[in-house]
Amino acid sequence: MQAWHVHENGEPSEVMRLEEAEPPIPGDGQVLLKVRAANINFPDALLCRGQYQVRPPLPFTPGVEICGETEDGRRVIANPALPHGGFAEYAVADAAALLPAPDALDDAEAAALHIGYQTGWFGLHRRAALQAGETLLVHAAAGGVGSAAVQLGKAAGATVIGVVGGSGKVAVAKDLGCDVVIDRRAEDVVAAVKDATGGRGADVIYDPVGGEAYAQSTKVVAFEGRIVVVGFASGSIPSPGLNHALVKNYSILGLHWGLYNTKDPKLVRHCHERLTELAARGAIKPLVSERVPLGGAADAVQKVADGRTTGRVAVVLEGAA
Repeated sequence: MQAWHVHENGEPSEVMRLEEAEPPIPGDGQVLLKVRAANINFPDALLCRGQYQVRPPLPFTPGVEICGETEDGRRVIANPALPHGGFAEYAVADAAALLPAPDALDDAEAAALHIGYQTGWFGLHRRAALQAGETLLVHAAAGGVGSAAVQLGKAAGATVIGVVGGSGKVAVAKDLGCDVVIDRRAEDVVAAVKDATGGRGADVIYDPVGGEAYAQSTKVVAFEGRIVVVGFASGSIPSPGLNHALVKNYSILGLHWGLYNTKDPKLVRHCHERLTELAARGAIKPLVSERVPLGGAADAVQKVADGRTTGRVAVVLEGAA
């Protein structure tokens, strides 16, 4: 089979090599999956750089989210078990964690449904308890993680304000359903949010960016608002002022979705059932902005790493739907 291997850490376009390899052999409790599509996530770039919290032994194949096919022909969503990731013709995954791919989504969309949408659902519903009629502010609203939160927020009946970086992403955020879109490169985010909310601020803020985005969030969070911290795509991890959270009466909520896989996997399946229902009625649909063949994976991972994409980029293998 063909598989991308990382033999040394560095930038994805420089260290990923497409090579011939033997299909991986499943371990205890694992299954071999034929990869139909693999979604590219920012952690794939961090894996290549050696900066992710999980550091598989070299060489390894990145790709943490796939739509695959079992030996009996079932279409499933899985997180491949590293070092045998999804940027290959075959991958291995834990059998107990396989989820059925929704019939309403094609392979690329199904591959993009899992991590980003699970993170959004847990962040907005389980952690922040978003209510219909509340205002949700989403940073990086046109990106892979942000776009999922926008759709889930609208499905929950919230008014959604999206913050994007660049005029080219404004239309994307509007098409996703944002009621208000703020271009952080051309507008004062704090002033624009206050203007859009009549000075009240946002009830829930979804932050996959960190850095300056978090600082802005603390200035526009409403009374009894909730800031959900889901990542640090900016590369800057903020140091929150707890005295500020005290005097303004807001909550700072952390979300590490991966912990639910070990702490309470039943909730992951419950979430997937809810996501499948939403997809079936068209309330959510992953924005796959680009589909590339297996040979284009390294360049595509680099584009995601550089922040030059909108929505999701998927590696689609030959013969996939």
